[in-house]
Parts: sequence; structure tokens; C-alpha cells
Amino acid sequence: MGQLRIKNHPILSIDQDRQEINFTFDGKVLSGYQGDTIASALLANNIRTLRHHEETESPRGIYCNIGHCFECRVTINEHHVQRACLTELAEGMTIQSGKRLPAPFKEGVYHE
Repeated sequence: MGQLRIKNHPILSIDQDRQEINFTFDGKVLSGYQGDTIASALLANNIRTLRHHEETESPRGIYCNIGHCFECRVTINEHHVQRACLTELAEGMTIQSGKRLPAPFKEGVYHE
């Protein structure tokens, strides 16, 4: 971790003494910093795809990063439809990317 993380910024004050914490994303143990959102921690770990579109399976990632669009929704500790851009990272979190779901109400498609 850290290659994609901004360490110095001309305007923002970045605390260099933040505590490093571990979390799991799709079964892989990663690290982030206390105060990170899930989205920023995943970006720092070079993870861009947070889920796949339910119907087309096209990759989805962070879009608005302010909680408006729901493109960054993930499953956190088995709680579905959580926004990664608004949720603060916590030690030991288990995060899963969104998977393709059936489309039971699409015309001409029948799922049992």
C-alpha cells in the first residue's frame, strides 16, 4: 500500500501519524489508514472495480464520491448495499464487491 496514496499536498494537511489498519476485500487482506473511507483505501490499494452492473456485468467503481450515485455500493460485514465512499474503514472489516444479480422483472426473462 502507499504507491497510489498522496503523501504531501500543497493545501491539505495530511496526518503522517495515522494508524494503519487491516481489512479484507473479496478475500484478500489489505491495509488502509484510520480515517480513510473504504473507497479511498481501495483506491490506495489500486482497486478500481467495486462491483459489476447487475445486468450487463460491466465494471463499476467510484463515480461521484459524495454518496449520490450509489455506483460504489459494496457488502460490508454481510450488510448489503453500503456506499464505499461514505463508509469509514474499520479494523477487521470484511468487504465484498457487488456481483451480478438476476433480473426477475425484465421482459422475456424468467428465473426460478
